[in-house]
Amino acid sequence: MKAEKCRGFKDLTPDDMRAFRLVEDTFRDCCIGWGYDEIRTPTIEYLYLFTSAGTLTPNMLGKVYSFLDWDGWSGERVVLKPDGTIPTARYYIDNSKSGLARLFYVTNLFMFEETGKKSREKWQCGAELIGVNSALSDIELVSLSLDVLRQLGLSDIKIKLSHAGLIKALLDSLELSSDEKNSIFSRILEGDSAALDIVKMDKPETVEALNLLVGLKGKTSGFLKNIKALSGKKLDSISQPLDNFIDIVEKLETLGIDYRIDIASGKGFEYYTGLIFHLLIGENVIGGGGRYDALIPQMGGQSTPAAGFALYMDEVIKLFEPEALAELDVNKILVRIEANAMEEGFDLAEILRDFGYIVVISLDDKPGTGYGWELEVSSKTPKFVLTDITSKETTKTDDACDILKLLGCTEDVS
Repeated sequence: MKAEKCRGFKDLTPDDMRAFRLVEDTFRDCCIGWGYDEIRTPTIEYLYLFTSAGTLTPNMLGKVYSFLDWDGWSGERVVLKPDGTIPTARYYIDNSKSGLARLFYVTNLFMFEETGKKSREKWQCGAELIGVNSALSDIELVSLSLDVLRQLGLSDIKIKLSHAGLIKALLDSLELSSDEKNSIFSRILEGDSAALDIVKMDKPETVEALNLLVGLKGKTSGFLKNIKALSGKKLDSISQPLDNFIDIVEKLETLGIDYRIDIASGKGFEYYTGLIFHLLIGENVIGGGGRYDALIPQMGGQSTPAAGFALYMDEVIKLFEPEALAELDVNKILVRIEANAMEEGFDLAEILRDFGYIVVISLDDKPGTGYGWELEVSSKTPKFVLTDITSKETTKTDDACDILKLLGCTEDVS
């Protein structure tokens, strides 16, 4: 029998994990620095969380991993979670949270893909800002996401902005069924320019405004102000979301954050109600988020506004070259211990680890790579030989304290 992994799933190699931990640790440090608290939700959630509130599109629901969680002769249908935001909203409701909450998580998500050639398991770093609806809170999430990417040393980050509330307000003014509106909304977000072909022309001003929005690919708030001036009082229904969008982009301009307005900028979730943003490097979408003020009340909670974003770790870790992640680590020491010096060698290794060094015991005579130092421990004089791999300088001594002082371990360990 051949040992194979399941189709659509992948092993994370040591190189992958170095990049994974770099992204995860940077994301965690940034979130904590912005005042966010970490949570972790279960891998399995009840299916009704994703269906009763219409939180996921029918297309997405058709791809979830779903099965019965048996309890005697009856059972509740559950899923491997396909989304990180909905479990976080469930956590907020389930723990009787109210008011402002800043939460973040790192999790894996599951979505069935028929061929098995594409990934069926994906990893996300996500942050949710719950309990406030303001342009400033949307700006905070955009700024936090950029902070993470910049701390990772990534550049040439592009931001594309859309606004679900604006699109939905225009669609609500048309005589369409709920299914038709949902279909057009999804197609617009996916960049389908023919999405409006089925709309009747009995409200030409609305169709014209929609076409202007779908075709809008500008850089400044001036484009949105022009639409507001052209629509005038004819489209009062879009006044509030349009003003909100203008407010957000003007604040981004004040902060010097570059962006591009692109209403049909990529897929969004059905539960989005306001700003939608996507983060790109080159043509690759590496993250995104949006406002979902209706989600928590739809799931049975109190009326609570919220917004969030996620970084797609599978895409982000591809941006790091293995060679860069495996560069010489000055805090990594390879220790070669003679058989008769086991006690001294292991004791010294333990002390060095307490001081934050990565200490690897050599198990063979092969040369090590990726180390900043090499330490030989012997029962004979000199008992300790420390070599700086970079400068090739060697220190020989019979006193372990000399080694500790040389490495900056100044605490009295005698």
